[in-house]
Amino acid sequence: MISSEILEKAGVLAEALPYIREFSGRTVVIKYGGHAMEDPALADLFAQDVVLMRLVGMNPVVVHGGGPQISDLMRRLGKEPEFVDGLRVTDAESVDIVRMALVGKVNREIVAALNQHGSYAVGLSGEDAGLIKVEMRDERLGFVGDVSSIDPSIVHKLVNEELIPVIATVGVDELGQAYNINADTVAGAIAFAMQAEKLVYLTDVAGLYADYPDESTLISHTDVDGLAELLANGQAEGGMIPKLQSCLHALHGGVRRAHILDGRIPHALLLEFFTREGIGTMIDAKSTGS
Repeated sequence: MISSEILEKAGVLAEALPYIREFSGRTVVIKYGGHAMEDPALADLFAQDVVLMRLVGMNPVVVHGGGPQISDLMRRLGKEPEFVDGLRVTDAESVDIVRMALVGKVNREIVAALNQHGSYAVGLSGEDAGLIKVEMRDERLGFVGDVSSIDPSIVHKLVNEELIPVIATVGVDELGQAYNINADTVAGAIAFAMQAEKLVYLTDVAGLYADYPDESTLISHTDVDGLAELLANGQAEGGMIPKLQSCLHALHGGVRRAHILDGRIPHALLLEFFTREGIGTMIDAKSTGS
């Protein structure tokens, strides 16, 4: 007698089949951060999900920041983090610390976690092969940049070799000076440049809300018009604003869908991509009203 548990597992696999077929060969840019990156158990599940996506034919590209890790390293080196309007002030000494934290520590840890499940991950930063060019945002902030251009050639090459690029969000200006960049913005810009099928943000909330933090107002599905309205009405706050602005930019630029997912949920990526119910908020590029 076959147990119900085994039959349930078979049903899950069968349910995933049409989604695996639909997304095979498609690029998905995943902005990784928040609790999902800081909790070792969730970090391992994330690594499993990304490698599984690669194994079933998808092309995952991971983009990460590391604000808490930067602040921690700064304090350990005797430098107190300073912020203006929520943005980190990054002087010449601080930008070196940013590079050490993001490129030398966080990036290597993510690559190592992914490669525990198969030798696929390759780490790089925006400094590599001219990937991310930036312009200074505000002299008060020092070496904090806005993305001026993306050259995704190196990322395409890695994806074509069936590897998983893991990108630390440090970019350079025309003179080769390194800059710290908002990771949410970079993820959207890379998704745009690669014409990705999907742009995914792993966050510490369940998704978008019509009236945050009222959980009953969680928005499971919207489109570019609904997203623009949320931003225009001031319903998005704090760290969610650059995510939504980047989503809007990417969706207008050819990315088909964006997703805001709760990275605190185990296997959040698999639940969103390979089940009928999904989780979080999905945003369509095409207006449903048109």
